[in-house]
Amino acid sequence: MTTTAASTAAPMALLFPELDAELAKTRIMLERFPDHRAGWTPHPKSKSIDALASHIAVTPFHGARVIETDELDMTTRTPTPAAATASELLGLFDQAVAALRKALPKVTGELLDGPWTLRAGTKVFFSLPRRIVMRDLVVSHIVHHRAQLGVYYRLLDVPVPGSYGPSADEPW
Repeated sequence: MTTTAASTAAPMALLFPELDAELAKTRIMLERFPDHRAGWTPHPKSKSIDALASHIAVTPFHGARVIETDELDMTTRTPTPAAATASELLGLFDQAVAALRKALPKVTGELLDGPWTLRAGTKVFFSLPRRIVMRDLVVSHIVHHRAQLGVYYRLLDVPVPGSYGPSADEPW
């Protein structure tokens, strides 16, 4: 019986081969954070730029949590640490990525098929297979908020790095 690379690869590498690339793109975006604009918001209903960037920076911690626990009760979670400079954001992000990388070897197909639950006390928001939660709450979540941060940067004339090709600030 022959074994292919795909059949011997770690489950996370098969499911999310883009994880390393998305984390690298996110780090570049956080490196550009305009320290002097911390607190700025484009709209009263929007998060401030530093709150949004802090949320992005800690999102890889959520991936580690999904791997290492069966649920999160929002009523007992630790609030997102506040960071107001690129240096602070990169420190948070690097810690979060390190926690995620430490958890990744624990991932098996069986673990990814198992349920993970998000609740607030007795109210269950969802209980889904971890593979879906990892996609929605980690990979897609980072991409979504990184795009929001790109809009904030554009409004503030901060050069926006290209993510999936060139940007107006970084043409090919």
